[in-house]
Amino acid sequence: MINNKDIKVLIIEDDLGIAEIHRRSLIKIDGFETIGIATSKDEAETLLDVLAPDLLLLDLYLPDGNGLDILKYLRQKEYACDVILITADRDVETLQQAMRGGVVDYLLKPVVFSRLQEALDKYLKQKNQLGSIDDLDQSLVDSMISNSAGALNPVARLPKGIDKVTLDKVRLLFNSQTQITADKAGELIGASRTTARRYLEHLISSGELLADLSYGTVGRPERTYIKSRK
Repeated sequence: MINNKDIKVLIIEDDLGIAEIHRRSLIKIDGFETIGIATSKDEAETLLDVLAPDLLLLDLYLPDGNGLDILKYLRQKEYACDVILITADRDVETLQQAMRGGVVDYLLKPVVFSRLQEALDKYLKQKNQLGSIDDLDQSLVDSMISNSAGALNPVARLPKGIDKVTLDKVRLLFNSQTQITADKAGELIGASRTTARRYLEHLISSGELLADLSYGTVGRPERTYIKSRK
């Protein structure tokens, strides 16, 4: 039974297994209730019209369309519905389009429960805060805008052990190198092989680099890193 105060959530995800994981995650988080699951763009638009959700957990790739098209549909219909985009797409342009479409957060697959909970807790806090005041002051606006920008800023969410200065140094290596090993990268940035490899592997996880094997004349093949062409 749905509590009238619960945030009504529509999950839009073409993979039913992932949709079920999201639904079970929502059960564990106070203040949210799943009211439907859509596995296609057409089904999503129908459920939006009928169920009037407060929040979408929106996948980007659907069998008959794109999650960004659903964002446009929401704005054209002027629905009072917020969106958290969940996608495996790591392209910067996609993030920019999502931000222009007004998403409140952007989660990269595979989504861990703690990150989803963080996004939902932050969303609920802001929703409750806005519902409890009569007018705004600048400090409140600044706080909310800052929190929203931080949630959508990939740099602000660098994992432990990765700092922006060193990460930028590693990125710059690929302006002059077509492929590089962890040993060579460490030598060029003045760090150990282990440190260099940690940053290179992070850039693989973010979709910026690809890994390959280099076969020399002697010894075992060595892992090399090249820039992604996408």
